[in-house]
Amino acid sequence: MQQQRLSPGSLLDDRGRLEQAGWATTEIRTYDRARISASRLRIKEWDYYCLISDPASDDAVGPVGLALTVADNGYMGLVGVSWLDLAAGTEVTENKLIPFPLGRMRMPSSADAGDVIVHRGALRVEFRHETRGRRLIVDHPGFDGGRGLSGELLLQQPADDRMVIATPFPRAPKAFYYNQKVNCLPASGTLTVRGVRHEFDAASTFGVLDWGRGVWTYDNTWYWGSASGLHQGARFGFNIGYGFGDTTAASENMLFHDGIAHKLDRVHFHRPHGTYAGGPWRFTSSDSRFEMDFEPIVDRAADVDALVLRSTQHQVFGRYSGHVLLDDGTRLEIENLLGFAEEVRNRW
Repeated sequence: MQQQRLSPGSLLDDRGRLEQAGWATTEIRTYDRARISASRLRIKEWDYYCLISDPASDDAVGPVGLALTVADNGYMGLVGVSWLDLAAGTEVTENKLIPFPLGRMRMPSSADAGDVIVHRGALRVEFRHETRGRRLIVDHPGFDGGRGLSGELLLQQPADDRMVIATPFPRAPKAFYYNQKVNCLPASGTLTVRGVRHEFDAASTFGVLDWGRGVWTYDNTWYWGSASGLHQGARFGFNIGYGFGDTTAASENMLFHDGIAHKLDRVHFHRPHGTYAGGPWRFTSSDSRFEMDFEPIVDRAADVDALVLRSTQHQVFGRYSGHVLLDDGTRLEIENLLGFAEEVRNRW
């Protein structure tokens, strides 16, 4: 597959179509919602953060995770909060739906500027930019039957490469997906969950941002995998995925090592037949540079059904082991790196 690098400029032309399809390692194309020529019902905009803490100390509290979602998907908005106890193999996810936001949630046009602030009743979720990075604020007193979840986390923003991709959709010239995945963000702060205070240390907690803007066709299934952590003291992570749109110009598969991106070709997900968390997954790549096994811990499953809209999700958290090859041929052996792999079908 020919991998096409994006050049600087506007994401969309005057007709609301992609100026260029391809990939980059910075936010090189400018997204402007006003240039979209499709119906507002078809516009999908979201920010999703996932943080995983994996303390090395034997006497520390085991691995935990937090996922926060704010999405304006035209017909329906969503604010999601998930807490994962990966030591116990449990998770709790709660979503608040917002009918027909149609752009009123004012999602920023850049992944690097503009705050996301949503209050729904007693639930408050904020994603704020600061000089040092990104501050995530959550206050959900009704979480888990009133047991509550609240706190603040600061994600450092090093000047790293990231995954950026502009994807068209076959036979739908006004449809596109502009996506950024920002991996390996060191995170620190505190969360109080069910009355228990959790301290997050930037040496063992790393986050990823999934920033998506686009016009989607109605029925799509995607596969996404991600992990962020340390390898021999250097920050290491990856983004892998496929399943929607026309990816002939580029894949979204990248390794990240010490702030530098290493582009991969196609990566294939081999999920165990008939199950998501009942057995190991396997990953292979067409260029033999990403070969991994994945041992599931917990399936964060959700089925959001709102009449004409439905999202069926299986985001499986677990540990990756295997090897990768950097651009210069350096082989990295990966062992028990916490991350996730997911299969999602959206009809929206």
